[in-house]
Amino acid sequence: MPEVMIYGIPVNFPFEPYEVQKAYMEKVIVSLQNNTNAVLESPTGTGKTLSLLCSSLAWLMLKKAQLQMNAQLGNFSEHSGGGLNGGLRENLKSSAGKAKDNTVWGMPKIIYSSRTHSQLTQAMQELKRSNYKYVKAAVLGSRDQMCIHPEVSKETNNMNKVHMCQLKVKTRTCHFYNNVESKKDDRTIKGDDILDIEDLVSVGKKLKCCPYYLSKELKQDADIIFMPYNYLLDPKSRKANGVELLNNIIILDEAHNVEKMCEESASLQIRTTDVALCIDEITYVMKSFIEGSEDQMDVSLDNNQPKDFTCDDLCILKEMMLAFEKAIDEIGVGPDGSTYPGGYIFELLDKAEIKDHNHTSVITLIENLIQYLSTASASPFQRKGVGLQKIVDLLNVVFSGISHAYKERIKLCYKVHVQIEDKKNNKKAEGWGALKTSSSKSAERILSYWCFSPGFGMKQLLEQNVRSIILTSGTLAPLKPLISELGIPIGVQLENPHIVKSNQICVKIIGNGPDNVQLNSNYQNRNNPKYITSLGRTILSFSRVIPDGLLVFFPSYPIMTKCQEMWQAEGIWSSINNIKQIFVEPQRKDTFNSIINEYYSKISDPNTKGACFMAVCRGKVSEGLDFADMNGRAVIITGLPFPPLKDPRIVLKKKYLEELRIKEKEFLSGDDWYSLEATRAVNQAIGRVIRHQNDYGAILLCDTRFSNPKLRNQLSAWLRDHINVSNKFGETVSEICRFFKSAQISLPPPKLKPLLAHESNDTHQDNSTSLTGVAFPRTNARIINKGMSSSKKSVNQYPNSNEVYADFSMDFYKKAQTSSYVNEFRPKETRELFSALDSSNESQPLSQSLVTIHKRNADEAKVSTASKKKKLKIKSFGFEENLKKPEISHCDERVAPPSLIDFVKEIKTLLDAENYKKFQLSISAYKKDGDYELFLKTLSDLLENKQLFYLFKGMKRFLKENHKIAFQNYCDNVKLNS
Repeated sequence: MPEVMIYGIPVNFPFEPYEVQKAYMEKVIVSLQNNTNAVLESPTGTGKTLSLLCSSLAWLMLKKAQLQMNAQLGNFSEHSGGGLNGGLRENLKSSAGKAKDNTVWGMPKIIYSSRTHSQLTQAMQELKRSNYKYVKAAVLGSRDQMCIHPEVSKETNNMNKVHMCQLKVKTRTCHFYNNVESKKDDRTIKGDDILDIEDLVSVGKKLKCCPYYLSKELKQDADIIFMPYNYLLDPKSRKANGVELLNNIIILDEAHNVEKMCEESASLQIRTTDVALCIDEITYVMKSFIEGSEDQMDVSLDNNQPKDFTCDDLCILKEMMLAFEKAIDEIGVGPDGSTYPGGYIFELLDKAEIKDHNHTSVITLIENLIQYLSTASASPFQRKGVGLQKIVDLLNVVFSGISHAYKERIKLCYKVHVQIEDKKNNKKAEGWGALKTSSSKSAERILSYWCFSPGFGMKQLLEQNVRSIILTSGTLAPLKPLISELGIPIGVQLENPHIVKSNQICVKIIGNGPDNVQLNSNYQNRNNPKYITSLGRTILSFSRVIPDGLLVFFPSYPIMTKCQEMWQAEGIWSSINNIKQIFVEPQRKDTFNSIINEYYSKISDPNTKGACFMAVCRGKVSEGLDFADMNGRAVIITGLPFPPLKDPRIVLKKKYLEELRIKEKEFLSGDDWYSLEATRAVNQAIGRVIRHQNDYGAILLCDTRFSNPKLRNQLSAWLRDHINVSNKFGETVSEICRFFKSAQISLPPPKLKPLLAHESNDTHQDNSTSLTGVAFPRTNARIINKGMSSSKKSVNQYPNSNEVYADFSMDFYKKAQTSSYVNEFRPKETRELFSALDSSNESQPLSQSLVTIHKRNADEAKVSTASKKKKLKIKSFGFEENLKKPEISHCDERVAPPSLIDFVKEIKTLLDAENYKKFQLSISAYKKDGDYELFLKTLSDLLENKQLFYLFKGMKRFLKENHKIAFQNYCDNVKLNS
């Protein structure tokens, strides 16, 4: 591998680095050399992660080698002289992970943090491909991801899982934990291979030892430790995971989320029903102390369970909670809520006799109670300490410091907001009979303890004497307001350009639709039928000339749903769907994986013209996924995703910033912050498309407000010079068409059509070079089969897209851990169908048209005619056919929606109420009795006709395996005879 010398540091890189990568690595090394903090922006696709890892680890290895040599010279004077420089080079590898006590040796570690475990997995894959794969690495995860104990892992509540685990560890009743000490030096664990979470779980199962505690062992002598943000920024998590910061380097990747994470980890909300539930739980435990009163209790507690508290302790704690409940109820609250200074929280707790000198004792007592309730009974109806946990979380946040300086910062950075919840939206409190207590006499109140300063959390990190903090992302711009918000000294800054050339990107601001209606998604215009129709026609027009994958981002789920309903009624939805099958980002996490798989499947199908994925800014699609090459040839932004203007937290944040600005003009104004929140979300969505050096794509900003110079300047720096304002819609469509035709000719095509995420591609190789410096993707993602995860490491078909598959694999591990207690006669598809049936009344966006109305609009016809006159012929993309006519599929050619929720909703829409009820009952009977013949007869009566036969065929995936062949034969016979 090439070696690049940067400020005296030899950096091994997988290939000759580009100029943007050299510039980035120089800034990283300057920051580390000078012990300063850095804010570095480098667009997605410029090899940021690899550059960051190689440069920081090169510096670290040299630093450790120097420190080791100095220590050796101090102990062995005969080692002085000419052998020093050679010794440094020899010790680069041998120094990795040698010194466990970095406070004695002065040897720093790198703490690499990102938002999600899937992003961390991607970074670890980059490390495995680099020349620094020999370093000692560890990753910290939660019990939710890493616990393999059959009893603990099946617990659905994470808090209960934590307490069950802690008790089993304390009493030495978890044999997986007991094996850690004897297995921790096993070659599989302490070998040369870097183990991510999935690897640790596999090794843990193989060696029958706990992956969660194995990771803590690996952390001790690791050179680089990977962990999610909250483990680092939340003082409670930091303490629980034993994260040492002294003299260490903190890298915050995907740092566009850091501001919000800092605020949220230091904030908390608690309801009066939570306090009432806490009181109820204390009373419940008190009853267990009374002999012979078990008949008064809902479920008897195990009186043999060891108790780390007395009845007197419980009485005192209950008095405190009653006083705290009373204090909240006595707060004067206006119609829009009431706001108090941050220090007001101490006054409320003082009324409950919870103060600086005794808060630790109160927290310990509550934690003992929670552990007792979590483990005293295996009954699912047992009180589990949910209310108590809310109180202990509050106390941990409030009393994370008790010094005078800390409390002065609380006054500046926090607000206490109290509001009465609207009864229309009020939900019953979780848990046991919380409404039996006095809080039911008055309306439910919500006490919010909100931090409005990201700098509050960042300064707490600096107070731990860290060496350097590096914040980096593809979308940090503009840097100046970000730095003012962080409130820490920044010595190094960088805004890197993109590596792509002007012929690889086409950016247009579309101010008017094909019917000349202005496109503006502001609050006043969102329900305007003319605007919604025009936006739909705009997307339809572009879908005809954009090849392969098209991403459409909406400001929010309600807006997306509103547009969808109108487009379905007007036939626009079905017209788009006939060109590119539409997929919609679900709000439910459990259906996301199957939908994204289906989307990739459509893109890879040579018989289709691609697919369209409709999603929301700040959603899962806009944040973590990769749509390189054919997966995303264009992104359409339909509006600016401003936060809800009247939300109390937004109002108070803006007010807080205005108060700061009065004192110091350098601070961001409330309105500027509000605008930045929207444009940063847009920058993230835009970043899904251009993913590597040879990628290309179009970015269409379909909102006239993007023409505002202030908003344009808030977009990523690399994007601004490419932006053009569209004058005539027809000409813009033609320009987009010519752009893709030119790009197809002038740029190298991707080596492979993307594969399904569940297809293995071990036999395929792609030798093109990516910015990450390896044989271009199709490397090191997990290949996921539907419904299960493969432990085999395989090749990824998407450039830089490991996070997709890592995210899948985490979900599959969770499912694998709970599989032991799922009814075996109920297949995965059937279980999901039941979930879909149960939630069919919820408001969910559909990913398939429920009503097929094939009509052409006169304006669409004009656009089509105009396009034909220009003789736009790009056969390889299928543009010509798209421009000539919309494709209309007959009922018997339709396919059932890929999303389970949408599949059930379509059935519910097309069947009357009585027949839908029959459908539900037949599913229930089939699940219970497995009577295939009866089930088939019912389905035939309901769905076996020309209009609904595609739904009938779609039922195959929900059948038991031994019935699927017979069902397919039946369908084939029906089709032959029709």
